[in-house]
Amino acid sequence: MFLWHKITFVGDSVVLLPAGLVILAWLAAGHAWRLALLWSALFASGLVVVLATKIAFIGWGIGIESLDFTGVSGHAMRASAIFPVIAWLFLQRSSGSARNLGILVGVGLGLLVTVSRVVLHYHSVSEAVSGWMLGSVVALLFIRVGQGLAKPQLNRWLIALAMLGLLPTSYAEPAPTSQWMNTVALYLSGHDRPYVRSPAGFVQAQLPPERGPRHRVAGMRPQTHPIWVERLLRQ
Repeated sequence: MFLWHKITFVGDSVVLLPAGLVILAWLAAGHAWRLALLWSALFASGLVVVLATKIAFIGWGIGIESLDFTGVSGHAMRASAIFPVIAWLFLQRSSGSARNLGILVGVGLGLLVTVSRVVLHYHSVSEAVSGWMLGSVVALLFIRVGQGLAKPQLNRWLIALAMLGLLPTSYAEPAPTSQWMNTVALYLSGHDRPYVRSPAGFVQAQLPPERGPRHRVAGMRPQTHPIWVERLLRQ
């Protein structure tokens, strides 16, 4: 399990959002302005879809119970979007077969992060697979359209050094994105309790012990929640 935790952390916002910005910086430094704009638009769109689906569930209970779907996996989306693009950029001066192999390896790494989310019970299969599919669409669409645009003129070793510069993020604490989304979702919906999974389906979390009967919120996937939800989970 320790290895799966390490793998899943690779997809965390604290690691891959900086990596996404590094890609943008490479493209801008190489004067590939159209590619930079394309990457910004596609990657931002993927992030918006992830946020929208999760906020819709937390705030309003919008999901698909039959598929146990409460929102697209952000870890899977980010990993499957970024790794193939990094490989494609790094192998620009290599043969076409080498680039294709690098892209496949990148897609595979994204799939590995996706599997880790299911193995560790952070997401259902539908949530993880939808994240992998969304991220893969972002990456492959970028690569497909980017083949017809001017490429950045960058030294591949500078790219490698830039990626090494991201290594310190692997020692950082995971970003509390779930807590932030809970706060935003409750503010937008006007509700005082988030929607959660339970044996009865998708329901609003019960009131904390200080304000209502003691109740343990069952069926929830491990993630960061507001303090009062954490108290419920510990009952």
